[in-house]
Amino acid sequence: MFSAAILTVSDKGSQGGREDTAGSVIRELLSGLGVEISRYEIVPDEQGEISGKLKEWADNSNIHLILTSGGTGLSPRDVTPEATLAVVDRLAPGFSEVMRTESLKKTPMGMLSRGVSGVRGGSLIINLPGSAKAVRECLEAIIPALPHAIETLRGEASECASMFDQEEG
Repeated sequence: MFSAAILTVSDKGSQGGREDTAGSVIRELLSGLGVEISRYEIVPDEQGEISGKLKEWADNSNIHLILTSGGTGLSPRDVTPEATLAVVDRLAPGFSEVMRTESLKKTPMGMLSRGVSGVRGGSLIINLPGSAKAVRECLEAIIPALPHAIETLRGEASECASMFDQEEG
């Protein structure tokens, strides 16, 4: 079991003008992994606020997985990737690559996603899209790798090669 946090990035949502359906989908899908959601917040599309919350949670809250939702598109207010890049120590591009690949199977608009993934300290930070439908498609694609990724960050994982050998045998 590991801890997770959900940070929804939405101007309207932060003002109470829009229901956070994407956050609900994240909760639903993580519940199947037995993940404890220890933090949840909605912030406006402001780079400083997003970066600040990511740093706070990664540095002070013992959160293993931080999932953001929203702010990953091409509009001028979409700054979640920049806010994330400002705080991660290392990139983990495979998660974002897989999510974009899955999205492209459904719509050519999937290539417009600029979401990034990376590590800060012991926390894995992954940017998800803002719509509930896209969040479901993307998160379902990466969920199988999340437990091992968190175990690896915590120094508890076995070798990947032996894990793959077991799957084949």
